[in-house]
Amino acid sequence: VQLQASGGGLVQAGGSLRLSCAASGITFSEYTMAWFRQAPGKERELVAGVSWSATSTSYADSVKGRFTISRDNAKNTIYLQMNSLKPEDTAVYFCKAAYAPGGLVSGLKRFYEYWGLGTQVTVSS
Repeated sequence: VQLQASGGGLVQAGGSLRLSCAASGITFSEYTMAWFRQAPGKERELVAGVSWSATSTSYADSVKGRFTISRDNAKNTIYLQMNSLKPEDTAVYFCKAAYAPGGLVSGLKRFYEYWGLGTQVTVSS
């Protein structure tokens, strides 16, 4: 299983970035997918998750209204559109996958079986 995240970078506060995560080695349409992030000295936390059908989503309170998670099952890819970025959004962002044909989206790290290398997002003030 491979989860390849991309799209990170350096952006000024108020700017936008779009992250992508391409998955292989899983039946993508049976998996809940999520973005987590980890800032230095902090716990890894859920940013956003989406069920296999995209009918259910979950967001951290800190990103609601600014970030949007989406997926393209034909391309085995999820996206995270990040707008109005703030310095506190600076972190390494990780893509994670959980087998969940029932459509559950969870914020618990242990719910997710697979994760890939992260992509760094740095927001300057």
